[in-house]
Amino acid sequence: MLQDAAPAAVLLAICVLVNAPNAIVGNTAGTPVAAGQDGQLALWWAATALAAGGVVLRRRWPLPMLAVCVLSAGVHVAQAAPLMIIDLSVLVLLYTVASRYAWVTSLAALTCLLLVAAGWSLYGERPMPGPSEVLSMGPGLGTPSGPKEVMRVHRQASADAWSGLSVLGSALVASWAIGSGARSRRAYLDELHAHARDLERERDQQAALAVAAERARISRELHDVVAHGLSLMVIQAQGGAAALDNTPADTRTALETIVTTGRDSLADMRHVLAAVGEVDDAWHPQPGLAHLPALLTQVNRAGTPVRLRVEGSPVTLPATMDLSAYRIVQEALTNTMKHAGTGAAASVVLTYHDAEIGIEISDNGRARTGDAGASNTGAGNGLRGMRERVKLFGGTFTAGPKPRGGFTVRAALPIQGHAT
Repeated sequence: MLQDAAPAAVLLAICVLVNAPNAIVGNTAGTPVAAGQDGQLALWWAATALAAGGVVLRRRWPLPMLAVCVLSAGVHVAQAAPLMIIDLSVLVLLYTVASRYAWVTSLAALTCLLLVAAGWSLYGERPMPGPSEVLSMGPGLGTPSGPKEVMRVHRQASADAWSGLSVLGSALVASWAIGSGARSRRAYLDELHAHARDLERERDQQAALAVAAERARISRELHDVVAHGLSLMVIQAQGGAAALDNTPADTRTALETIVTTGRDSLADMRHVLAAVGEVDDAWHPQPGLAHLPALLTQVNRAGTPVRLRVEGSPVTLPATMDLSAYRIVQEALTNTMKHAGTGAAASVVLTYHDAEIGIEISDNGRARTGDAGASNTGAGNGLRGMRERVKLFGGTFTAGPKPRGGFTVRAALPIQGHAT
């Protein structure tokens, strides 16, 4: 409201200086203002003050203030005064209405103002004298002296009325068009800002999802590396402790295996952390199916016999799929060492088809109710991690006990279009 007080004060000051209300109000014939015209002058000032107040309050109540400004202009016209500077408040308020309200409302306001302007231009002028009055006037009295002169005066008055209507109507239409254009631009900018906020929100959501996915990936990698290494180390430590008194050479072999397994696990962990920039060890190669013989050697040394069988023609897999296949085998063999019991043996079968690679890890150990329940309910970090790895590539995964004892893990990864 305060920001509109300055324009209102400027309009009022210019009106007082330019239009000279003391000389205009009630002075249609150029005569000085009489003492009885003080009431008309007070009414003029009141209407002018209302128009200025309408400009000040235009942002708070646009439509009511538009009506106030129209009423003020009507009071000025009723006093036989021409439209003045302060009456520009009507245009200002029409602009405000067009920029604040819907197109239908502002257009209705414009239509009403055009009708009022037409009525004032066509019927609000001072009526011209009739023919009988003209004929009764003599020459030299400043009035028409014949019928032709009467027609000429009427035609001139009509032309002046239409000319005034066209000017006033053009001003009203221009004010409405500018306000409507401002509203359209503001709506367009608001839409752009809303779209930018949506994009920013979507970007934040995608970043959060990416962080969650990366956290899950690192968790799976660390679980596979740490669980496998620790399982081997625990088994070797148990065997070494059992052979300590009778066969110290076996204990020494177990300790060497523990040291080797620990170093390998630490190297794998450093490589996982290097993927997120924690350590500078990115040169270390990722394990894949080509590293299965070394993995099986570790498991055999830990006391769990395991054999590998490959069916079909091997193909080169993408690095991420190759790593996931390796981790599935690694985690399944870790579960075998942890849960299958003493004397259990395992087998790994890789089957290469045209469209997928099948992975099957089975053992002949005792039934593992915990693993079976984890497979059915989705609980357990190991089985859940394997299932998530397979899901990332759109494959299938099953895990559960065999009818005659033991446990089987099966995974199928689609390779059609992925081979390099």
